[in-house]
Amino acid sequence: MTDSTSEQTSHGTSGAGDTATPHRYTAELANQIEDAWQERWETEGTFHSANPAGPWAEPDDPRLERGHVMVMDMFPYPSGAGLHVGHPLGFIATDVFSRYQRTTGRNVLHTMGFDAFGLPAEQYAVQTGQHPRTTTEANMVTYRRQLRSLGMGHEQRRSIETIDPAFYRWTQWIFLQIFNSWYDEAAVRADGQLGAARPISELVAQFESGERQTPTGQPWSQLSPTERAGVLAEHRLAYVSSAPVNWCPGLGTVLSNEEVTNEGKSERGDFPVFKRNLSQWKMRITAYADRLIDDLDRLDWPEKIKIQQRNWIGRSHGANVSFPVVGHDESITVFTTRPDTIFGTTFMVLAPEHPLLEHIVPESHRGDVAAYRRSASTKSDLERQADTKAKTGVFTGAHAINPATGEAIQVWVADYVLMGYGTGAIMAVPGQDDRDWAFATAYDLPIVRTVQPTEGHPEDQAFTGEGPAINSANEEIDLNGLPVDEAKARIIDWLADRGLGEGTITYRLRDWLFSRQRYWGEPFPIVWDEDGVAHALPDDQLPLTLPDVPDYSPRTFDPQDADSMPEAPLARATEWVHVELDLGDGPKRYRRDTNTMPNWAGSCWYHLRYQDPENTKLPVDPGVEAYWTGPREQPVAGAPEGSRDPGGVDLYIGGAEHAVLHLLYSRFWHKALFDLGYVSSEEPFRRLINQGMVEAYVYRDHRGQPVPATEVEESIEETGEPTYTWNGQPVTKEHGKMGKSLKNVVTPDEMRAQYGSDTFRVYEMSMGPLEQYRPWETRAVVGSQRFLQRLWRNVIDEETGEVTVTDDALDEATARFLARTADGVKTDFEHLRVNTAVAKMIEFNNHLTKLDRVPRAAVEPLIQMVAPVAPHLGEELWSRLGHAESLAYEPFPQADPALLVEDTVTCVVQIKGKVRDRLEVAPDISEDDLRELALGSERIRELIGDGELRTVIVRAPKLVNIVPA
Repeated sequence: MTDSTSEQTSHGTSGAGDTATPHRYTAELANQIEDAWQERWETEGTFHSANPAGPWAEPDDPRLERGHVMVMDMFPYPSGAGLHVGHPLGFIATDVFSRYQRTTGRNVLHTMGFDAFGLPAEQYAVQTGQHPRTTTEANMVTYRRQLRSLGMGHEQRRSIETIDPAFYRWTQWIFLQIFNSWYDEAAVRADGQLGAARPISELVAQFESGERQTPTGQPWSQLSPTERAGVLAEHRLAYVSSAPVNWCPGLGTVLSNEEVTNEGKSERGDFPVFKRNLSQWKMRITAYADRLIDDLDRLDWPEKIKIQQRNWIGRSHGANVSFPVVGHDESITVFTTRPDTIFGTTFMVLAPEHPLLEHIVPESHRGDVAAYRRSASTKSDLERQADTKAKTGVFTGAHAINPATGEAIQVWVADYVLMGYGTGAIMAVPGQDDRDWAFATAYDLPIVRTVQPTEGHPEDQAFTGEGPAINSANEEIDLNGLPVDEAKARIIDWLADRGLGEGTITYRLRDWLFSRQRYWGEPFPIVWDEDGVAHALPDDQLPLTLPDVPDYSPRTFDPQDADSMPEAPLARATEWVHVELDLGDGPKRYRRDTNTMPNWAGSCWYHLRYQDPENTKLPVDPGVEAYWTGPREQPVAGAPEGSRDPGGVDLYIGGAEHAVLHLLYSRFWHKALFDLGYVSSEEPFRRLINQGMVEAYVYRDHRGQPVPATEVEESIEETGEPTYTWNGQPVTKEHGKMGKSLKNVVTPDEMRAQYGSDTFRVYEMSMGPLEQYRPWETRAVVGSQRFLQRLWRNVIDEETGEVTVTDDALDEATARFLARTADGVKTDFEHLRVNTAVAKMIEFNNHLTKLDRVPRAAVEPLIQMVAPVAPHLGEELWSRLGHAESLAYEPFPQADPALLVEDTVTCVVQIKGKVRDRLEVAPDISEDDLRELALGSERIRELIGDGELRTVIVRAPKLVNIVPA
């Protein structure tokens, strides 16, 4: 956007070609400097880190003895549009942190890869006819160029991409370790707790020895191979199951719950999603539910992310209760967290997907129930649970018996009950639940209160709080008057004694749907024999690579065609699908799996491959993993007392939108690998920070349509208020995201051309705290440029290009200012407060500009402090000051503690709480001396005169409060 009030000389190209200042730090000069240093860093391998073992072992590197730190960003998907200025925010922050850590002597691992499988590339391939790999690799070239131009100190040797067969060979290998494992609840982990993944061979040994009985009681030796496979499938951590899934006809694939929006649409493409029963690969993530919740306490993560994961897993303590169905041999089992309210159950509700509906609905009600179930299949789980949604349902015609009252109650079907939580059925207690109250009111169903409401509670509302039980007794048990916990314990025991229920724990978390009917993803390393038994490919047949197919898209259907069935693109590669293999018992015919893994597979473990990317024997050498991400001696701050540190990546930065997707999935994979002995760390990411989003102003015309932000002109009215016009017509201004459709995209390439990459980096880091959202304002970038230009002038004469610093000793004021700045910037870098670090450096640089001559002893430490944020300028000035080596590893400036001690502090003198004077006093002044000094102040004597004093409060050395009588 243009600004008619700004200085035209403030643009990044100002001074270029100015014969009076041919050596001014302009965008043109900045670009030259940046190109040169990027080339040198790459040629010299400046950012290479050392490994203690494995193919890259450098055991003699002295950095291995000085500590280490692994820093990561959530790696990007390389879209064709390239980066806009919002994308590098987190990348620059991790680069600043990594560069600072190198100056402390640590061995730093910081690199960048690409999450390159997935739907966008496949959709583009469908449109253009190009292979997805072609477009994806071209996009990665653009991303790498842009990241390099921004001065990222990534170690390129370690960069990976999920579409590289050398990488996804290990993704497939890890899948097979999970497939060939089961969760043994009796296994003892390193921390003494029970439950861990174990090789499936150990389970087979238990069946063979008779230690564990088969489901039918038959000896293992008498089961056929197909029967044995079926038994093992019930235990495997990766298995195929027919269950309700999210089927998206418009995309031709199934989706996980996390990939469906609140409106029941696909996250990508916004197509309708339906519930269908289909056979799909699943991961038994539910086996790890307790560990995934409990271990959050040991991580240094934002509390909001921990809360999201806890809520998504949804652990609830309660009871399973059986309600016999009238006229049938079957019962409806419900899970409830409030079994103490069972006497208030006046009706029951089943989820539309509940299998009992196929059996208990009489003929007279089947039409209504079927129509309702079909309607419910078009809605997402989140939409069905929305509190603002009017409750809908249909009476099934069936009745069940309340085991506490003996009464027959109606059974309904309603979409506010989910099959994915508990048992897919609820005992409705409208007196104690808002949703049940709304439903009972809408359909005129009975309401019985079983908890005494507090005084004044509205009669027309459910009471959801705690209180003594009421209306809760029969001939065998009386809960009346009991508090909630005691009532729950007593009713659970009563139900259990009569075989009507039992205390239990349930979870909202469902097993992870792991199949996609797509082309551009990792093929499953599984083949199926003629009996439908799954077999793992041996290691020597990995990677299983994708075949070429004539059409990359799955068969799609009318978006509303809920009865359609998936047809994956790989099914068209018939010669690839149907193969003859020798898996150890002679050549046989097999059928490959035609699904592919979801795009989350590679990101579940890529942090491990960064550590050891050339290893051909394992995903990561155990010694390398233990070095980079093994448990630390001290747990994170706030961890439960006595807890074991989980290890993991030292710093991970990325978006909060992946709280229950990537972050949850990767924790599951990592824990499975830990159980199986492949890693020493229990968690993938020890510390997590979610960076904020860079927003951009959106300008709209009278139709509400976005107009190009760069073409909008701003004017200041006489009132001081700004107005905005485009092509002479008024437009409105609002905050929004940055995107092509909003016509407000600004790219790093544009910023580099106009200002230089270092100026762009300084501006992004100075916009505010890393975690906060911040609006992009191109005009404000000039402030960061002026800071770097002033620093340049403090070292380089703009007319001659000569170095102008002196070897003069520092005066005391400058020495103290430098010490405070170095100490403050060091602390800010350690805590990723880069915005305040930049402010401190600007303040000190401004101090140097006021000196007649700038001392080397002052400006060199400042250059070292600036270098993590503006690395090219830092290196250039360091070089021009006579240093032959890069300052990438130059020790960070250390503040002299003696110079941090203040000679004086300011004492505020108040009278009756109002500030009346300020005194400069010694930091160690006594209370008596400070009282005498304050009362002797000429200003204070004038105000209090000879009047008596009630008291004088002294808080040496900073406060005296005088209270007259």
